[in-house]
Amino acid sequence: MDRFAIVGGKPVEGVVNISGAKNAALPAMAASLLTAERVVLRNVPRVRDIGTMRSLLDDLGVDSALTHEEHGNRLEIEARRLVNPTAPYELVKQMRASVLVLGPLVARFGEARVSMPGGCAIGARPINLHIKGLEKLGASINMEHGYVEARAGGLKGAQFTFDTISVTGTENLMMAAALAEGDTILENAAREPEVEDLARLLNKMGASIEGAGTDTLRIRGAAKLHGADHAIIPDRIEAGTFLVAAPLTGGHLILKRVEPAHLTATVSKLSEAGAAIREAGPNELEVEAGGPLRAADVVTAEYPGFPTDMQAQYMTLMTQAEGAAVITETIFENRFLHALELARMGADITVNGRRAVVRGPVRLSGANVQASDLRASASLVLAGLAAEGETIVDRVYHIDRGYERIEEKLARVGARIRRVSES
Repeated sequence: MDRFAIVGGKPVEGVVNISGAKNAALPAMAASLLTAERVVLRNVPRVRDIGTMRSLLDDLGVDSALTHEEHGNRLEIEARRLVNPTAPYELVKQMRASVLVLGPLVARFGEARVSMPGGCAIGARPINLHIKGLEKLGASINMEHGYVEARAGGLKGAQFTFDTISVTGTENLMMAAALAEGDTILENAAREPEVEDLARLLNKMGASIEGAGTDTLRIRGAAKLHGADHAIIPDRIEAGTFLVAAPLTGGHLILKRVEPAHLTATVSKLSEAGAAIREAGPNELEVEAGGPLRAADVVTAEYPGFPTDMQAQYMTLMTQAEGAAVITETIFENRFLHALELARMGADITVNGRRAVVRGPVRLSGANVQASDLRASASLVLAGLAAEGETIVDRVYHIDRGYERIEEKLARVGARIRRVSES
């Protein structure tokens, strides 16, 4: 099992190229199931979750090829046939986004069998809204032996309102509705940039989707979709992580291949905390410490609010800020596991339910810590950069799920970090 060895205390300085968003690439890969023609995806990050989704598509009988390009990676997918309509537990347990194949499979092939994802370290994330929405579109769904089994002789457009905002639920129903007969209206839909990016891809494939980026989507079903060539949007969470790294270490970074419009809430909060962030050119952001860091409260929210996927990294930043910052997590009920590991490094954090109070600044010292999930691992890497001495971060397979060679990117801007592989 790999780990990171980090010697902290050195500012990060230089240029970082931000990779494509894995949370946009995964639904785009699932969307390839909607057509027999080739779908070409560019700027695909080479991360663990992409490999898991490719394994799932391979199980279904889909052909795919990943090659490196000058700017990112190119993934070609052809779903000419379906060998097996099942997304097995062995793959779904590794990545909950596997459930995204449910809508496309039942829409194009009339059947799907997808393992229930179950819980995860950061809390329960049920798929009941996916199921209710597909039933509204005309699918017949049973749950047996831990699997969702869906069948449909042909989906029909309908109006569906999400009880709560669900990103993957919105994506699943949007893909299913793209091949449904008639019009579908999805209300209280997710507004995330990744949802908007999926809508752009589906429209390139011949779908008719209006309202992406708002809470109401209107989808006119098509009899058939075709292939397309599509570039995945930049990863706003990777960009946000590096936006934290510079002021945290007293460094200076230029981030290239970013979409500033997707980072408004993150940039606003980091600026409030004392970071100096400005646009340095088209799709570029420059960030450095604008002076002493100061505590600033934050509440996570659905987009366009402050992203829950930046909460852990922000907590690390607040350990070096003057004062007490209250961090309120509204999306997941168990997303403060990293607080205990940060405390091992000297952080002063009090957790009470969905609220954490971080008091700073404190002197962080290197320690052996263990990642509990993807974003928690990023917060521990950031803490290691700011700490005195050596930090060992175990279970970095979590960070490999969503960050493309983060240790190499950090090393290129001066961080003393290396991957240690156990034999």
